[in-house]
Amino acid sequence: MPLDTTSSTRKRTARLIPALAAATLAAGCASVPHPNPNDPLESYNRGMYAFNDKVDRAVFKPIAQGYEAVTPKPVRTCVHNVFNNLADAWSSINSFLQGRGHDGINSLGRVLFNSTMGLGGCIDVASMNGSKRIVNDFGVTLGVWGFGPGPYVVFPFWGSTTLRDGTASLAGLAVDASMYTPVFAIDNVPLRNSIIALSLIDMRASLLSADQLVNDIALDRYSFIRDAYLQRRKALVRGLHSTGDGTLPDYSSELPDYSDNGDAPAAPAKSGN
Repeated sequence: MPLDTTSSTRKRTARLIPALAAATLAAGCASVPHPNPNDPLESYNRGMYAFNDKVDRAVFKPIAQGYEAVTPKPVRTCVHNVFNNLADAWSSINSFLQGRGHDGINSLGRVLFNSTMGLGGCIDVASMNGSKRIVNDFGVTLGVWGFGPGPYVVFPFWGSTTLRDGTASLAGLAVDASMYTPVFAIDNVPLRNSIIALSLIDMRASLLSADQLVNDIALDRYSFIRDAYLQRRKALVRGLHSTGDGTLPDYSSELPDYSDNGDAPAAPAKSGN
């Protein structure tokens, strides 16, 4: 018997609407008596995090899980590597803007190597030969230039960012300067939108294992995600590069102890010093 996709979608939407309404209300009404200095918007952020989490559990995570379930691993790996190759090109540009010429040359070398020997980036031959990815973006560039991170902010649907990094991302999209610039140059609108959608699905699928890790070890998901995000961004500005493979770095020496308090204070803000 064929699946009634319209009925299924309506049922899911009916379940989602009350949850979204409650989350939106919480975003405006929740109150944290003593927010962390690096998270002055914590009351709003916790409400928006709850909203995003509801949307993610109802829509994005199931799509990512379905993608992972029906798509063969070699195909998923190829797709992931192609988007990483685009990100490496953007990383190279930002490394040069930061005056980190060595990093810029390494990232550019990865792009050239993977784009040719790796069949357009489908195969990450650079990593196979010992060249590690250097994660970089314009928010990191602003941090290297001396711009502070500003307050931690949770954007609707977007998630964790800071004033500096969120502004950098939005400005980049506005002037068409981001890792997606080659994609936006595609005139075929359906194809272009499909590639962007695939990129978002791939991104969410790559975080499924990290998501499970957070569920296993964090007493307060909001605080853990915030602190991990801020520490990672701080490390990128300092030049301590992440592998970008979707795993969480070891922050055990820097994060607060949550064992006695589920509402523990945040880690230092996504500080760009």
